[in-house]
Amino acid sequence: MPETQWPPVAVVMVVRDEELHLAEAVTSILRQEYPGRLRVAVAVGPSKDRTMEVAQDLAAADPRITVVENPTGRTPAGLNAAVAATDEPVVVRVDGHAVLPPGYVRRGVELLEETGAVNVGGIMAAEGTNGFERSVAAAMSSPFGVGGGRFHYGGEPGPADTVYLGVFRRAALEQAGGYDESFTRAQDWELNHRLRGAGGLVWFAPELRVTYRPRASLKALARQYRDYGRWRRVVMRRHSDSVRWHYLVPPAAVLGILAGLALVLLGQPVGWLAPGGYAAANLAASAFVGRRLGLGEAVRLPLVFATMHLCWGWGFLTSPRGLGRS
Repeated sequence: MPETQWPPVAVVMVVRDEELHLAEAVTSILRQEYPGRLRVAVAVGPSKDRTMEVAQDLAAADPRITVVENPTGRTPAGLNAAVAATDEPVVVRVDGHAVLPPGYVRRGVELLEETGAVNVGGIMAAEGTNGFERSVAAAMSSPFGVGGGRFHYGGEPGPADTVYLGVFRRAALEQAGGYDESFTRAQDWELNHRLRGAGGLVWFAPELRVTYRPRASLKALARQYRDYGRWRRVVMRRHSDSVRWHYLVPPAAVLGILAGLALVLLGQPVGWLAPGGYAAANLAASAFVGRRLGLGEAVRLPLVFATMHLCWGWGFLTSPRGLGRS
């Protein structure tokens, strides 16, 4: 395709407290060598580190970069602001924890044309930079860790409920009303549900692998997955047809473990079945997933799996009914 026929592309990012990863993420975008015009809009929320300074330094060094303020710090508000600051017909979302591989944007645009989709996305390829992050990355890349999401560990290309990040047709994105700003989390799930409801095709393409940097501490991981559970419940309240069985497994596990422990406290040994069964499954999965990791990384896996599952489940069960209401 001649350069003049490649549609202009806007890459949008929302960042907050991303001093450590922002330059790496933006550099991966600027090195795409996309045949058409490409620019980057970075929406920066209130940060406790030098995220704004890093973003401004990057913009000063390259005219293709625009910095947009995101005073609320909310991801969907920042995404909408970044989209509004651009006008290119193709919009590519990139996360502050993500690193695009060479050729990602070009292949994403090609797939839009080949499939007729309104959004295409690929695999959230978690990769850690230290021992703890590598343990989390291994857990996030396994079916035991994250359930049925193909965008975590791969699968056949084809229609999907949702995908990681996304390469969008701006017209479809705007027709859907953009991201719902009442969603602090799960805004991707919710947006893709509306895109599909309007007759659009959301396409999973495993060849689009994006490196993702996991949370760097157990506390941050626990908060992340608690929020995932809370907001997945909000999506299900808002869109009852979005319910999938694997979303119900973590809350069922939490209830089963709590009920089992209650029975044990009442002197009923049968109560050990639920927590014991979960512990056995966790250890077996940890042994399987951890066989390619170092000893220290493998030893952390049971705790990482338990944190992801139980915090997701607890967040789902305790999700306030008013959450997500404008």
